[in-house]
Amino acid sequence: MRTSLPRSLVLGGAIATSLCVGYALGAQPHMDEAIAILQSARVELGKAEPNKGGHREKAIGLIDQAIGEVRAGIAFAAGR
Repeated sequence: MRTSLPRSLVLGGAIATSLCVGYALGAQPHMDEAIAILQSARVELGKAEPNKGGHREKAIGLIDQAIGEVRAGIAFAAGR
């Protein structure tokens, strides 16, 4: 599987950002990894053809919601 430079930069930035957020709020390595995986899934869905009867768009929305919940969990664990 080949990855383009822009994709690698976006994914790397997303992972770095999620790690920084996690460590700023208290080390949450599993939660950080969950965010990185969700962000990667969102990128892949964004590249998919939109001919899925609205299911692709719903999945993207649910991933956004899941990312928000993981971030809320990290913040809660940090006492914020």
